[in-house]
Amino acid sequence: MKIIIDEFIDSLKARQASQNTLASYERDIVQFSNYFEKQGKKIFDLTKEDMQEYINHLIADGKSNSTISRSTASIKAFYRYLVNKKLAETNIAENVEAPKVDRKEPLILTKAEIEKLLEQPNLSELKGQRDEAMLQVLYATGIRVTELISLRVEDVNLTNGYIRVKKKNTERHIPLGNLALKCLKEYINKVRPLLIRTEEEKTLFINTNGQKMTRQGYWKILKQYKEQAKIDKDITPHTIRHSFAVHMLEDGAEVKTVQELLGHTDVASTMMYTQMAANLREQEQNENQKTNL
Repeated sequence: MKIIIDEFIDSLKARQASQNTLASYERDIVQFSNYFEKQGKKIFDLTKEDMQEYINHLIADGKSNSTISRSTASIKAFYRYLVNKKLAETNIAENVEAPKVDRKEPLILTKAEIEKLLEQPNLSELKGQRDEAMLQVLYATGIRVTELISLRVEDVNLTNGYIRVKKKNTERHIPLGNLALKCLKEYINKVRPLLIRTEEEKTLFINTNGQKMTRQGYWKILKQYKEQAKIDKDITPHTIRHSFAVHMLEDGAEVKTVQELLGHTDVASTMMYTQMAANLREQEQNENQKTNL
């Protein structure tokens, strides 16, 4: 069974799925396979009733709705692959009833909180100057953390002030803004040459060992600065992306513009930020009124 699962994961790699996506799919499918192996059942012979049993098992095991929904999606994609390879007759995860996921409103930082966060890196250190550049680029562009750490030096156009973000067969050019551009120039010209161990390294942002920054490594950096700034919110890199979108709309940007910058294929994904922008504007107005009293 491991061979089939590995082949499926390889097919996802060929479609340039992210490492996070690959890990999630593999974990979900292995757990699914192990569950039925203990019952002496082969996944090629399972039915939709078996699939519903597995969902009920996840519910009884206390898994969250979002986890069950993700697992169901992973299994559905796996069976689509099996059917295409003629290893299974039907997609047993098609049309099964999984718990509905309650869509939570994303956490947003106010502009004041963003400013506090951006002030945290120690600019007397190379690491601090690198971190400032990463934070500024993340907030100025709204890119995902995987896109940030995957940037290469060649993806930066310092002359025209934009970065190029590539995903699968598409790419988008995102303007940096004056402050992010200034920090990035300083980093590329003065800091990065002192951090790299070899000229063969083309990744833009690297760790203190001269290697490509990891998702986990950047999460730790962000957590450190969040605590230094005394921000009482559970910040992740995606929080910065959400905040970028809301602040853009709050400042009058068109939804279509924000959609293109974020790389959303469906405008509905961007529309959720419009009400949040209105709410944040009202919140900041109330805070200003309290300050002026």
